[in-house]
Amino acid sequence: MAILLFAEHDNASLSEQTAKALTAASQIGGDVDILIAGKSASAAAEAAAKLSGVRKVLLAESEALEQRLAEAAAALIVSLAPEYDTILAPATTSGKNVLPRVAALLDVMQVSEVTEVVSADTFKRPIYAGNAIEVVQPTDATKVLTVRTAGFAAATDGGSAEVSPIDAPSNGSDLSSFIKNIQTESDRPELNSAKIIVSGGRALGSEDKFNEVITPLADKLGAAVGASRAAVDAGYAANDLQVGQTGKVVAPDLYIACGISGAIQHLAGMKDSKIIVAINTDEDAPIFQVADYGIVGDLFDILPELARQL
Repeated sequence: MAILLFAEHDNASLSEQTAKALTAASQIGGDVDILIAGKSASAAAEAAAKLSGVRKVLLAESEALEQRLAEAAAALIVSLAPEYDTILAPATTSGKNVLPRVAALLDVMQVSEVTEVVSADTFKRPIYAGNAIEVVQPTDATKVLTVRTAGFAAATDGGSAEVSPIDAPSNGSDLSSFIKNIQTESDRPELNSAKIIVSGGRALGSEDKFNEVITPLADKLGAAVGASRAAVDAGYAANDLQVGQTGKVVAPDLYIACGISGAIQHLAGMKDSKIIVAINTDEDAPIFQVADYGIVGDLFDILPELARQL
């Protein structure tokens, strides 16, 4: 059995999401190859080669693959598909963009957001906003999966796989083009990989209050900042900070939910956190049902005091 892992990277470095997806691939069993699709991405390929459990690293470089657009990346993966029983990627923006197209081109069912590997052909994934777990056993000859990496530990270094350059097919490269990438610059950890997250909800009341209360605590803790969908929709926080079913799924060591009621959609994105602290004036808020520690009180009093004590 051979497995192809479509890597998450920025050409210069390999994302931790790839190392976590590698753990899932190892649990499936078989030889695991990592595909680095990009441009001037030899550094990312070398990092992938050092991960334990990797048979070889395939390095495909071209202008069309620099941003890993779905059309060009899917064409590359499909060209390699006959050699693999399973194709998987982290359930990141890139993985969610590319693999559905791969599955469609191969005419197979995709199993999305895998949280547990039961066996080589059986997987668990959440449905109904995480309120139920579905056990899926695809019967297709080639299995296509995206992995919710929050549930898997990152694979460690210790490997010495060979890096093999391969040619990228030209088909698909003319179907879309990259215009520009607008990114938010921040000194804080990325939300997906942060060990500590401080999240704010609609109770903050305004963007100014959100920044005034949430930011100092996050700075003291060296934490990433998150937000509920209600806070994002109200304009208190940027879209890329949204945690939840329609945002980012996180599993930090510590998640501090401030003024978040705990709607099902939000819980689906953070309930796997190791320790959850909830601060809310409503003692009946659903967030307290999943919280390890709950504080009933005014967050505008509690958070500044907590920041001072730290």
